[in-house]
Amino acid sequence: MSRTQKNSALLPSIDLKDACVDAARESIAAHGVEHLSLRDVARRLGVSHQAPYRHYPSRDHLLAEVMRRCFRNFTIHLEKRESNQDPQKELEALGRQYLSFALANPLEYRLMFSTPWPQSAEHPELVRDAAHAFDTLRNALARIHNVTLPNAFVNQNALFIWSTMHGLASLLGSNCMHHLNISDQTVQEIPEYILTMIGQALQSQMPMD
Repeated sequence: MSRTQKNSALLPSIDLKDACVDAARESIAAHGVEHLSLRDVARRLGVSHQAPYRHYPSRDHLLAEVMRRCFRNFTIHLEKRESNQDPQKELEALGRQYLSFALANPLEYRLMFSTPWPQSAEHPELVRDAAHAFDTLRNALARIHNVTLPNAFVNQNALFIWSTMHGLASLLGSNCMHHLNISDQTVQEIPEYILTMIGQALQSQMPMD
């Protein structure tokens, strides 16, 4: 019996919506997102197979909510970065927060960036929270370049930074790094090196006085 199922009997019916999300995460962690179903969620909670449908009309609606909460927690983590009056230093802090979340929460990270999204038009809350996470980066870049949003230049730089950090997080979270004849010291130092290189790339785009 799972931890979620043990606790479900203690939850009032109003909390069934949250309990379904917890059970869905357990199911995904155990069997992969491909095997997520409302029937399995109901079984884990010890409720009738129809009970989850009161809150989630389909499996995709439940998956969208799981993913939305991943993005929400991701954004909360990003916003806990060390603040700095120097926007460049704050951007570096943002990069460190990105990486620390990715490495500490591999399941959530995979759900956000390696899982096909349900139909976005049916899940606007997921789109909103994902955009909020991206806006955290865009706002930091807007401060660096002293521009207002929306701005195509900022969007390009945001995608450059995000894709770079995503690649780094994916490499550090994989087993391949242990088989590339790279010293442990280099692996430990690579995040700061990457952040420095990002900073230099952005600095090269700044207008000369």
